[in-house]
Amino acid sequence: MGKNFQLTAIALTLTIASLTACSGPSVKEEEAKTPLQVTVSIVPQEYFVKRIGGDRVSVNAMIQPGTDPHTYEPKPEQLKTTARSQAYFKIGVSLEDAWKDRLNSVNQQMLIVDTSQGVDKIPLTAEHDHDHDHHHNHDHDHAKAKTEQAGKNTLDPHIWLSPKRVKAQAKTIYQTLAQLDPGQEAIYRANFEKFSQELDALDQEIRQNLAGIKNKKFMVFHPEWGYFAQDYGLEMIAIEVDGNEPSAAQLGQLIKQAKKENIKVIFTQPEFSQKSAETIAREIGGQVIPISAFAQNWSENLRQVSQKMATVLNQ
Repeated sequence: MGKNFQLTAIALTLTIASLTACSGPSVKEEEAKTPLQVTVSIVPQEYFVKRIGGDRVSVNAMIQPGTDPHTYEPKPEQLKTTARSQAYFKIGVSLEDAWKDRLNSVNQQMLIVDTSQGVDKIPLTAEHDHDHDHHHNHDHDHAKAKTEQAGKNTLDPHIWLSPKRVKAQAKTIYQTLAQLDPGQEAIYRANFEKFSQELDALDQEIRQNLAGIKNKKFMVFHPEWGYFAQDYGLEMIAIEVDGNEPSAAQLGQLIKQAKKENIKVIFTQPEFSQKSAETIAREIGGQVIPISAFAQNWSENLRQVSQKMATVLNQ
């Protein structure tokens, strides 16, 4: 009987072991396999997060390419995904403040992370003196002075168009992902270090592309490329005035300036109006070339923009 009891005990132990093995992964194992859900404001941020988080992160980008980032309204499905997000990565675009209450209402537990913190910022470039008509009255001059001062006090939010500033943003992203998912910290750190090296290489490639160009001034509708211009020794001339199309007088002054500076190409963005750029290009006998600040393949986009600028600024 003792022998039969021992055999029964062994069989029971093996059965339990078998059932345990077949019962599937533990809760912790399931959590380790489930990607982090995060939300970002713009598509380039999605690129940054995926370069660091890889398959461990699912990213919900709010403002899609081709839509005006100043008037965009989140879609219901985006808000549903945001409600499941563990973190929201801000970058400093104006609509983030407008969305704040709505995002908080759908997910009060979501960690809000400002990736622009610690990033060296410059004033937002705006061409306020296109119109050089000297017959303005005192009230107009006073209003203009206030507008210029406001422009100087507004910091440029387009920090994702500077590889060296993206490095600072990437570090914040890495630290946040490691905080949310500490078990994968080594992976996030390795990805961050690799991405940092890629950013350095991209920066050098852009510098080589733009080295020795003849004309360092370029004209663009919306003033998105100020950081890019500063990093690579260029000068951006914006067509847009205080977020609006230029007046007829301002447009005339831009045409004169383009002719004086021997500008042959006007850069436009798919998110904004093409009308003024097309008018200037027609008057100077030039052409309009589209460039985007919101492309999904961020690094390849900056590479191509630098190549386009190198070509047209050497004409």
